[in-house]
Amino acid sequence: MASEEELFANIEALLAEEPQLPPPAERARLREAAGITQARLAQALKSTTQTVKNWENGRSEPKPPRLEAYKRLLEGWAAKYPVPGTLAVAPAAPAPAAAPQPEVPETFTGPAAPEPQAEIVAPVQASAAPERPVRPAARPASTSRRPAAKKAAAPATDPRFPHGPLAVLDGDGSAYGVDGIVLDCPATTVVELVEWTLRESGLGAPKLNRYGKDSDPLIVLTAAAAVKFGLPERLEGHEQRRSLRLPEDHPVVKQVAKGKWQLTQRGFGPWARIYRKAQGRDRQCVQLAILSWDALDERAWPGVAEMEPADIARVLGVYAQRVITPRGSTAVSGLELMTALRPPTKPERDEETGNWVSSYNPGSLGTEPMDPAPPEATPEHPVVVDSGWTGGFLNEEAYQWVRSVDLLSDEECMLPFAVGLDLNTAFLAAAARLVVGLSAPDHFHNVKFNPKIPGSWLVDLSGIELDPRLPSPFTPDGSRPTGPAWYQTHTVAYAQELGYDVHPVEAYLRRETGAYLDPWHDRLKNAYVDTLADLGVTKDLDDRAFLAAMEQHKQVDPALAAVLAAVKATVKGGVGKLRERPQGKHYKDGERWPALERPTWRPDIRAAVISKARVNMHRKLNNMAKMTGLFPLAVLSDCVVYPSPGSSPLDFLPYAASGKPQPGGFRLGPTPGLAKLEGVQEMAWAVDLMEKGLNPARHIKGGDAVLDEGE
Repeated sequence: MASEEELFANIEALLAEEPQLPPPAERARLREAAGITQARLAQALKSTTQTVKNWENGRSEPKPPRLEAYKRLLEGWAAKYPVPGTLAVAPAAPAPAAAPQPEVPETFTGPAAPEPQAEIVAPVQASAAPERPVRPAARPASTSRRPAAKKAAAPATDPRFPHGPLAVLDGDGSAYGVDGIVLDCPATTVVELVEWTLRESGLGAPKLNRYGKDSDPLIVLTAAAAVKFGLPERLEGHEQRRSLRLPEDHPVVKQVAKGKWQLTQRGFGPWARIYRKAQGRDRQCVQLAILSWDALDERAWPGVAEMEPADIARVLGVYAQRVITPRGSTAVSGLELMTALRPPTKPERDEETGNWVSSYNPGSLGTEPMDPAPPEATPEHPVVVDSGWTGGFLNEEAYQWVRSVDLLSDEECMLPFAVGLDLNTAFLAAAARLVVGLSAPDHFHNVKFNPKIPGSWLVDLSGIELDPRLPSPFTPDGSRPTGPAWYQTHTVAYAQELGYDVHPVEAYLRRETGAYLDPWHDRLKNAYVDTLADLGVTKDLDDRAFLAAMEQHKQVDPALAAVLAAVKATVKGGVGKLRERPQGKHYKDGERWPALERPTWRPDIRAAVISKARVNMHRKLNNMAKMTGLFPLAVLSDCVVYPSPGSSPLDFLPYAASGKPQPGGFRLGPTPGLAKLEGVQEMAWAVDLMEKGLNPARHIKGGDAVLDEGE
């Protein structure tokens, strides 16, 4: 006879088992008796209609935490709607009306047995990622559902994409989406994954412009998911990882082709696009990103690849909502955002036939690539090589300047600190209301300078005398020009602003112009400001409170801090990719490279942004010298280093008697173009670096040497 201990052990084992559900047919009967549709039940359980269908026809079973919630709902319905001819069985231990409700699984907050007037209520956001028994250990608490301090207004949900723009798929088939949703993905091959994504997942995002295209759904694969689909956990090779891809004879690549799907020219790499020809207006395309193949660069997405799937979905989801669904690196996404906001074409009715045809969308860059003027190109460009051009090139780059130690005064050497000020997204601020060329360049000789016409001008600015304690505004290294050189319109206009006559010898100008980057600037600015506000850095803070908030903002919420870093990388990478250089050791000068075939290969627009940003920086430096008598020690890109009597910018920035910042100089604040504290070091250390010929700005946290030209 069994002992009492054995009996209790058996009972505990039964209690530990997963809850048993009624047969699939009974599940469907109970739902129909309650008058609830499959779609409505799927919404309440944060799942898909197809998943509910699978539960009711026996093709699949729910997993925790939905399993417990679904069982509880079915038990409530079973008590209300017993099988005809049987008696309803009351719950074993009904709770008194006044007693507290029993604990409910985190992802389901509906009542066990709805009242006649009650409806199934969608679950609220959970505060932690759900744990699943199939894992060897419970997941650590997730921050992906933590409510932000301030949320941007959520766009209206598109009924075509009820589950958001993307999902992070783990090895057990759980696909983590935005707002805490978890979908069950039954796919076991890449082809099945693509078809599930397009037909059942409810993933995607609406277009950003009425003439644009919807964003294709993004599936991010964890290392476990990649291995499950037959992909290597790591993509190894002797070349740079970003250029690696699976060989054409890999089984997964063959599987994709056998399923009548195609890969883009990038092949099956860290960011793989799998597509078929569109059917009418419906696109058939899915973007994959493989985390263990370094799809999320640590520089642009700090710490994200190591997060839990739910947290990764939160980071990418916020970025997708505020910027764009990622299509590759942040540089690629920055460029894609330009096109998404300024589509190259729009539909137009043909007056003769009455049919709708595709026509040029005014303000866009059109559909055809455009060759630059020779001085705007790079030395290896066919325009240069084929023409034998030797007339020089634009050199509009960000500042890399350090003041000579010989120009330091005794008073400056006695100051104990060097304080770094970094301009918030300076290149984004430069893109605001920036007029650029939209048509091909025309060549002119002995033309009168016009600051309203974008283009490239050959002019001699070497005769302009400026204070040597400031960098020259005309060269990236801050040195004085030595003769005629090519400059972008903003650089020449600034020389005129300083009071000098300019007489261009030659120019390449564009007749059609427009503020092409305006919507791009507006969307990224809002993304940056809104994300900073979520981290506690708001516009209403005074300067002292602003500095304190900036000191702590990365610790407030690492997920949102990663979004902020990605937004900044999108700005610099997007601008840099306007002049993407050829890649690969087999390239030969004069050959066309793939980037030249897109309309967004526009080095003249990149030059315009950088020129305006550098001029803006010099204007502030010049105004600071006039107002305070202070001169910088070094300038690196958008970071400037000043000698200071104290460790804070409040010790040297100019303020009026009212306490308000003086206009024209550097001002603190979260808005693009305003400054923040970027580093504090002892003055003696900075002087030591300069004596050794080093740039102290490189050693001040946050300085960026050049605009990334993308991947």
